[in-house]
Amino acid sequence: MNITDVRVRKVTKDGKMKAVVSITIDDEFVVHDIKVIEGDKGLFIAMPSRKATDGEYRDIAHPINSETRDRIQNIILDRYEQVMSESVVDEAL
Repeated sequence: MNITDVRVRKVTKDGKMKAVVSITIDDEFVVHDIKVIEGDKGLFIAMPSRKATDGEYRDIAHPINSETRDRIQNIILDRYEQVMSESVVDEAL
């Protein structure tokens, strides 16, 4: 599995959610609404989820193992940091 595209949409409101991301896998499958969240230990991703009838939120799509989750998270956070550094440069101009 290769992540072939990462699209980052910055969130302009103050709060813990910093961006919403879409990833494309192998130029064939897209996962939308992955959230970049600022937590106590730094940034992390939250997979797309929906509210169940019991009030709990459940992931709609998610990696099967922690190795894959870590790989996806690292790719997304690297791209997020790149986008953020580009916007800082744009604001300085």
